[in-house]
Amino acid sequence: MGKNKDSINRILITILVSVVVTFNAVSQTEKKDQTRAEPKVITPGIGTSAPSDAIVLFDGTSFSQWCDGKGGEAKWKLENGAMTVVKGAGDIYTKQSFGDCQLHIEWQSPETIAGEGQTRGNSGVIFQKRYELQVLDSYSNPTYFDGQAGSIYNQSPPLVNACRKPGEWQSYDVVFMAPRYNSDSTLKIPPRITVFQNGVLMQNNFVIKGVTMPRVTFDAYFKGPSNYRTTVTMETL
Repeated sequence: MGKNKDSINRILITILVSVVVTFNAVSQTEKKDQTRAEPKVITPGIGTSAPSDAIVLFDGTSFSQWCDGKGGEAKWKLENGAMTVVKGAGDIYTKQSFGDCQLHIEWQSPETIAGEGQTRGNSGVIFQKRYELQVLDSYSNPTYFDGQAGSIYNQSPPLVNACRKPGEWQSYDVVFMAPRYNSDSTLKIPPRITVFQNGVLMQNNFVIKGVTMPRVTFDAYFKGPSNYRTTVTMETL
């Protein structure tokens, strides 16, 4: 019994010491926090509404934030609150340029299944003229792994296939960190990207290794044939 009592005492002493150490650590952290900048207060979005600090690129009513490849009017269709690709109309581009950013976008591949592999609902979201996040109908549609939905095209397959059925709306939530360059224009820090598709992690802080597509065009843009709808938002970081 005496031995058990000693053991209990030792355990109690250990717990008390741990509590004191933890309390001191928290107190020191709180003191340090007072020297840091206060985080900006924003209003989170509810449902499809955007956070108060977001730039709304598309609200379902106009192409005011978009242009074609020559800076002219975007030639896609506006129907049922969505941007719909028009065959032969070319890509569309954001009028505003972005660096580090957080993007929310919803997309829909055609409900009627036509083709297979890369010919089925192929589209894409491109950052800074160079880096493509693939959009594709990857529901029961085998293709090369770094070319399916959620992939960084030609470089990184998604961690899982989280595609919904054709015709169902899907979402991407992306954190993109732009590359940094030295004064002589050589690369200092490569770009990185984190992607969630339908709330599931696809890319985890992936380091992009050079251009992912064969052409260099404008800035952030979308290509078809898919629909994109409210709310497309961009938050600068």
